[in-house]
Amino acid sequence: MNTIREVFPYLRTRDAKAAIAFYTKAFGAVEDFRLTEPGGRIGHAELEFGDATIMVSDEYPEYGIHGPKESVPTGSCVHLHVDDVDAMVKQAVAAGATLTMEPQDQFYGERAAKLLDPFGHEWMLGSHIEDVSPEEMQRRFDKMFA
Repeated sequence: MNTIREVFPYLRTRDAKAAIAFYTKAFGAVEDFRLTEPGGRIGHAELEFGDATIMVSDEYPEYGIHGPKESVPTGSCVHLHVDDVDAMVKQAVAAGATLTMEPQDQFYGERAAKLLDPFGHEWMLGSHIEDVSPEEMQRRFDKMFA
């Protein structure tokens, strides 16, 4: 059986250079490396978000690689677990993110918030606030729809 060893989110953007600067300022990401064409387009970059790697590139429409468009939802979200969600939200908003869900305590044991970055990607930030068993999580989830 073939075993998956790692999963890397790969964000495609209309301006990878600006996106990398934003992710560094907003979330404290650290750039590991980038591959840049002579014309300046970034073909690949790797950013460290704590122990996780997120890859970023510019759009390559000639290869069917497109970033999200402003008026079209992305269909995906990057969820970052952080020590202090409220502080990270303030930092990201100051860097240019749009807050789409205020920080609030959630039924699944996190304090969470949602942001949209200037490049059309959605981010959920969460801080652990309590241990919740799957059974209790389901009970609380069911109660929300009762």
